[in-house]
Amino acid sequence: MWGFIYAGAFLGAFILSAVIKMTYDPMAKKFAFEWNDSVGKIYADLSYGEGEANKFDLYVPADNTKEAYGLVVYLHAGGFTSGDKSGDAEMLKRLCSMGYVAAGINYTLFSEAHPDANVYTQSLEIKESIPFVIAEAEQLGYHLDSMAMSGGSAGHCLAMLYAYRDAAESPLPVKLVFGGVGPSCFYLEDWINMGVDPEHPAPVDPHADYSGIAALFSAMAGKMITADQLMTGAYLEAVKPISAAMWIDENSVPTVCAYGAWDRVQAFGASRRLEEALTKHQVPHEYIVFPHSGHGLQNDNALSALYMEKIEEYLDTYMPVR
Repeated sequence: MWGFIYAGAFLGAFILSAVIKMTYDPMAKKFAFEWNDSVGKIYADLSYGEGEANKFDLYVPADNTKEAYGLVVYLHAGGFTSGDKSGDAEMLKRLCSMGYVAAGINYTLFSEAHPDANVYTQSLEIKESIPFVIAEAEQLGYHLDSMAMSGGSAGHCLAMLYAYRDAAESPLPVKLVFGGVGPSCFYLEDWINMGVDPEHPAPVDPHADYSGIAALFSAMAGKMITADQLMTGAYLEAVKPISAAMWIDENSVPTVCAYGAWDRVQAFGASRRLEEALTKHQVPHEYIVFPHSGHGLQNDNALSALYMEKIEEYLDTYMPVR
């Protein structure tokens, strides 16, 4: 029960910050696009499993004459406890207007009704959904030959897990991953420092009570993790299945990511480990730090524009519309 209460309170903040970002878009005018029947069509609430949340929306271009299309999956934010694919309709429309088949996918949320849901089970649902998305697109006449994973916050975390951990088993070659403020790994020394001066991380105190963080990691990983395990490092194997950065190697896909230096919702230090892993393995990437922003990336408008520009640049480079 303590784990559920602690995780619920913590992830509630995750949701609030995500809502702020989703409802405030200073770049909307600059990146405006047209959407009507001549641009694309939406097929909503298609099923990929037996669970109530196992639904996806498919956005297909009006032009169905190309030999092949790239698929872009965008996963919703919400702290792993709330949110819906419909909240990303504008992003999905924008991607479809660029000539891609786009998909928003729901997953079972961690809640009192689904206390066994966690980041790992959610990542498995996303993995299981992809063949259904491909089959639906094919049935509608859109042959897919490549894909990109993306998302915001919790959705970014799940997108990275698929792109780095599961890409080798993907039915389509994964060409890139992009997103913002998703937790990429779970090292104790990063998570005790959330919201503290990013240039001066707080050290691990061997006498401190980290039971709250242990409860949070347990809820997210779906495994019991104790405060003692945090101190000995034994917890790292338990969190690896939900730690995207720990799966990066020389074969990992090109990446665009954005993080707020003053994030009080997910560990900014974890994003640095992500960037270090990408650099170490010489993976093409753009790691954009918003120096005046928190989890909502709300205080650095010029960097918001740069982030969107880099997404389009990487799509053009690694998965161009033909």
